[in-house]
Amino acid sequence: MSANLSAILYLISGVLFILALRGLSSPETSRQGNLFGIIGMVIAISVTFLSINNFTEGFVYVLIFLAIGGGIGAFIAYRIPMTAMPELVAGFHSLVGLAAVFVAISAFINPEAFNLGTPGNIKLASLIEMSIGAAVGAITFSGSVIAFLKLQGIMSGAPITFKGQHLLNALILTSIVILTFYLCLTQSSSLFWVLIAISFLIGFLIIIPIGGADMPVVISMLNSYSGWAAAGIGFTLENSALIITGALVGSSGAILSYIMCKGMNRSFFNVILGGFGSTDQISKDQDKEQRPVKSGNADDAAFLMKNASSVIIVPGYGMAVAQAQHALREMVDTLKKNGIKVSYAIHPVAGRMPGHMNVLLAEANVPYDEVFELEEINNDFAHADVAYVIGANDVTNPVAKTDPQSPIYGMPVLDVEKCKSVLFVKRSLSPGYAGIDNDLFYKENTLMLFADAKKMTEEITKSLN
Repeated sequence: MSANLSAILYLISGVLFILALRGLSSPETSRQGNLFGIIGMVIAISVTFLSINNFTEGFVYVLIFLAIGGGIGAFIAYRIPMTAMPELVAGFHSLVGLAAVFVAISAFINPEAFNLGTPGNIKLASLIEMSIGAAVGAITFSGSVIAFLKLQGIMSGAPITFKGQHLLNALILTSIVILTFYLCLTQSSSLFWVLIAISFLIGFLIIIPIGGADMPVVISMLNSYSGWAAAGIGFTLENSALIITGALVGSSGAILSYIMCKGMNRSFFNVILGGFGSTDQISKDQDKEQRPVKSGNADDAAFLMKNASSVIIVPGYGMAVAQAQHALREMVDTLKKNGIKVSYAIHPVAGRMPGHMNVLLAEANVPYDEVFELEEINNDFAHADVAYVIGANDVTNPVAKTDPQSPIYGMPVLDVEKCKSVLFVKRSLSPGYAGIDNDLFYKENTLMLFADAKKMTEEITKSLN
């Protein structure tokens, strides 16, 4: 395939990727956006195949590894539950970063294969590009591994800090810049391996001090890192499709991270630099004695809902764990048949990744016009009769507005406590992912429904009928 035709087809795939991102910005057009992305990727892969010089031999190897990787990826994606989607995303980000590192290593060891020069005499621009791509890729890999371990519960979601942590991070980041400079001067293989090693190290150190409450932002941030790693390697390989795709992923991930940080009242640079400037805050709730709560059953909840004129549903990670979205949709349909107005309130970081709750509700065919973001619906809680909180915790915690010592202080939360009655579905009084107690449990207008979210919702539906 000629170089001009390849460039044109890569440009077309890039346009399709842009249309895909535009489509994914809204639930109504997300399916169309996915379709554009799939078509764009098929074009990009096909052009790459047809551009292989030794087509017969190269095609066979590429096809074999594509089948292996694609088969494993398809199997994992098919079997993975929605509750584990954040872990899956973190895992895939790590593989993108590792792939960038492997490509950089290949280009450094055998530059002739990539038309970059010879060992010890690599083009300066290419050496800078592969160094940046390798460093960002290594940071993405190790950071994503930590995010995966925290999301999976293998590692504590609490921030892991130590004295002099930020100074160490600053020294390592400075060392990466200095090593890249001397690597370009000497093209020493030893410096190249040291650069990769300390990049892996800083990836771990950047993510471990970030607590569970900020994990959705971390996922978005690592997505951005993986894009920039791919773009850097795209420059090394002189592959326009990889450059365009990486730049789109990197910039969109960075914008999303900024929007989420703004929505959570978090400093963007605080998060991307590994919690720089944060303090080791401990919630006062941890020292409080257990306070009494009011608990009820499905019949109590059904009675309150039957006598309500408006109900606001607040879904959270507990709903995802119980796979209760379909049961919830059935309950809502029953309420609407009785003339009760129902809305859904979605916090920007409900769940453990951006858009987690929106995806679950869409899976249950919840109408898009019934789903509202925090800023759109927060004022409605004061006028609603019942708030049905199903598995949400930190995003409804009033201490974010009242306790300066709380780790989530300043984070905008849903004003659930302003409802006339709050029905809170939860298995126990255990703290949320941020590791702090929720004052909403003990409010006078809160009725705790201790049960599995799906089972409780189904029982309420039976009582309503």
